[in-house]
Amino acid sequence: MTPNFDLSEEHELVRRTVREFAVERIAPVAAELDREHRFPYDLVAELAELGLMGMTIPEEHGGAGTDTLSYAIAVEELTRIDSSVAITVAAHHSLGTLPIYYFGTDDQKREWLPPLASGEKLAAFGLTEPEAGSDAGATRTRAELQDGEWVVNGSKMFITNAGTEITACVTITARTGEGEVSNLIVPNGVPGYEIAAPMEKLGWRASDTRELSFRDVRVPEQNLLGPRGKGYQQFLEILDGGRISVAAMGVGLAQGAYDLAARYAKERQQFGKPIARFQAVRFALADMATEIEAGRGMVYRAAWLKDQGRPFGKEAAMAKLYTGELSHRVANAALQIHGGYGFMEESPIARLYRDQKILEIGEGTNEVQRMVIAKHLGL
Repeated sequence: MTPNFDLSEEHELVRRTVREFAVERIAPVAAELDREHRFPYDLVAELAELGLMGMTIPEEHGGAGTDTLSYAIAVEELTRIDSSVAITVAAHHSLGTLPIYYFGTDDQKREWLPPLASGEKLAAFGLTEPEAGSDAGATRTRAELQDGEWVVNGSKMFITNAGTEITACVTITARTGEGEVSNLIVPNGVPGYEIAAPMEKLGWRASDTRELSFRDVRVPEQNLLGPRGKGYQQFLEILDGGRISVAAMGVGLAQGAYDLAARYAKERQQFGKPIARFQAVRFALADMATEIEAGRGMVYRAAWLKDQGRPFGKEAAMAKLYTGELSHRVANAALQIHGGYGFMEESPIARLYRDQKILEIGEGTNEVQRMVIAKHLGL
């Protein structure tokens, strides 16, 4: 049987639909949202209407019931225009909602999934702490079971979507015993749960990023997500899937940077001709396009493997590592092609250049990805 690398009509429809939305609705306001550090509530509501906030959640739970490849394509196309909107969708879906779908009880799914999968509400995932970043197993937040309630004390850092006006909950990792990590659903607004002001960031300025603190926060015993003591295995599984979406962001940002550079190179005149006619610029653009194509193939393969129910952890880590570094190279080369104009905040490439760096840090740093890959290789 001859392999077929063409996307299906459904996947192409997803690409066209999301690209059209991103160009027509996000692009005109992206710079303003970034400049004002303003969360895009209106855009999130429109994305919810399009069914993009719970794409891979089954329809019976309020989602769109699409596959992972469709989701990766959507995230790629959003990031091509604006990373803040893309990470809002990706963090809500991959990190906020999917843990409840994967590990929740029937009652938890009935309570939480319909508003989350539909995009009416947002969810967050609290893993990182001031002393537990790459070493996620060093979680210090604790939860003790007292009279049918979990009493939570600790803090979380760099948590996306936790403090918006439409956030419903955060799922956190906590030590529930000696050498035991579990996941708990903490609703927004419970006493003792404090959400700090939005953090000032180099990039992703229109996304919501907060520090969270828990002081004798009480949640019902039934808010335990999955079996007690299985939290570590659960978040490793969640991170595997999340890496596909962040890898898709890497491809999308690289494509957006390439598009800007190619357009500028065709318009910018030097020595009597467009700079795209100079070999140095042409070769740079050719290299960028080639690497983007390679990265896209890696992301799509990881998504396809997940959809087939096959192991995909190695491929997701490889895709995330490669596209994170790819986006760095492409954003840097694209800004170089823009010259001095690219160094000005008014230039769209400046925003993409700032947004890029976190793609080599979030969902596991480049170094962590190499550790994950090496482990898969038996090294």
